[in-house]
Amino acid sequence: MTVAELPNAQGASEAGPSGKAHEHEHEHEHEHAHDHERQDIPADVALRVMSLESLLIEKGIVDKSALDALVDTYEHKIGPRNGARVVARAWSDPSYKDRLLRDATAAIAELGYTGMQGEHMVVVENTATVHNLIVCTLCSCYPWPVLGLPPVWYKSSPYRSRAVIDPRGVLREFGVALPEDVEVRVWDSTAEVRYLVLPQRPPGTEQLSEEQLAMLVTRDSMVGVARELSSRAEQRA
Repeated sequence: MTVAELPNAQGASEAGPSGKAHEHEHEHEHEHAHDHERQDIPADVALRVMSLESLLIEKGIVDKSALDALVDTYEHKIGPRNGARVVARAWSDPSYKDRLLRDATAAIAELGYTGMQGEHMVVVENTATVHNLIVCTLCSCYPWPVLGLPPVWYKSSPYRSRAVIDPRGVLREFGVALPEDVEVRVWDSTAEVRYLVLPQRPPGTEQLSEEQLAMLVTRDSMVGVARELSSRAEQRA
């Protein structure tokens, strides 16, 4: 199949023969429109934070490299580890997987992951014939409780626009070349709902514990810009 965004499903978009995506009809569109227009201008709180950070660095009170390391930790390690535990539980426990796909918010809360930006979650499952990709076209909505801070590329205008218009091209840039018979479904996160991809379990991992399985899961696989996961934790990116 050519790129076929999921029709008749809330949050998914459909790419027509011309390659142009249909307009998204989200209820949040109007309330996010103004935020979208001024997204490049930091809010008052953000400006104050930036000013304070600059002042602390200038006076030598805070080390910029330490701040960068802290942000990197929350972006790549602490946050995504929560989502990895959710994925590993779904791989290990079929009943939990069923609950996760039916009511992701409640199932994720079972593991203690709740809070701002994670109140309304939907989990979409990758299969042999379907690959899911997450984006927020109007701003940068992201499931903080399970993925931590959004990466810079997720918030960038090129990713937010091209993920819908040319999802296969975007995936190729991330090193994911999908066969034509694999359907690509693009899910547009909003203020009302955040998405998380449930990757396919790597083959040869039947003997691994839930904790070991969690070590295989990457942030990118839960956003959908990665597909194949290693069956060995030490090879995880």
